Amino acid sequence: MPLYEFLCEKCGKKFEELVFGDKTPACPDCGSSSTEKLLSANCRRYKSSSAGGDYSPPASGGGCAGCSGGNCGSCGA
Repeated sequence: MPLYEFLCEKCGKKFEELVFGDKTPACPDCGSSSTEKLLSANCRRYKSSSAGGDYSPPASGGGCAGCSGGNCGSCGA
């Protein structure tokens, strides 16, 4: 599903929204339709040799800064 991050130009709120096509969502806080689609960071996954080839975030707690959940397991990438 196409989940995008937006910034409201009126109140400055950042929010995520499922968007199909060229639809521009309104801000959930102030209702303004003056929003800008942000460039989202990709969720990077690392191959763990100790986990038999499974993918997981680095042990240092790196995770994904661009994901709302804070780690690769929460974003499902």
